[in-house]
Amino acid sequence: MPVASRTIPLVTTTASSTPCLKNPRRTDGRRSILLAGLLLVWALWMALFPAAATAQARAGGATITQMRLEQADDGVYLSAAVQFELPTLVEDVLDKGIAIYFVAEAEVFQERWYWTDRKVAQVARHMRLAYQPLTRRWRLNVSPVPITGAAGFGISLNQNFDSLADALEAIKRIGRMRLGDAAEIGDEPLHQVTFRFRLDTSQLPRPFQIGMVGQAEWNIAAERTARLPLEKQR
Repeated sequence: MPVASRTIPLVTTTASSTPCLKNPRRTDGRRSILLAGLLLVWALWMALFPAAATAQARAGGATITQMRLEQADDGVYLSAAVQFELPTLVEDVLDKGIAIYFVAEAEVFQERWYWTDRKVAQVARHMRLAYQPLTRRWRLNVSPVPITGAAGFGISLNQNFDSLADALEAIKRIGRMRLGDAAEIGDEPLHQVTFRFRLDTSQLPRPFQIGMVGQAEWNIAAERTARLPLEKQR
């Protein structure tokens, strides 16, 4: 008996690739809610911790505003001016009788077109600032070497000030750092000078060094490189 054949029709299906569009109004609403939440958190932070916010704004700022090369009869000198604000946290450490240290460094390079620049001079000035409770005055020690012991204090110059502001002004004015003899510096019309200034936290007591990790208030530093003319002393 013959078997009847049955034809199964082919069915072609087409997948729709039309993307599902998001509602732009809903997206904008979510962004507005998120922005409002961030503003609320910021306002609460400013209200609850105003001192911390102010200290963070003042932290880490130092600018070298002036550099000058001058030739005298006994050598070549560099003078510079630095601007910075001492954070409240650092002032509190000074009020407790703990000294802080600053370092100013200068380098002079001789430019050479055929090779790397040659360093012809390098000097440093170390400064120690401390409050004297008995006299209620501020003492500033200045030395060409780190002031870490009797050797540093023995060759340092001492200055006393009635206020912290006066002492800081003296620190900000870096006057007459002797770079060397004129023959060592050279007679080029312009000299490449790199000047650095920083708060030296490595000389603070060890517990303070551990506690200041991650605190931007202690980051007071600046660096500037310029090609300076050598001015004759008047």
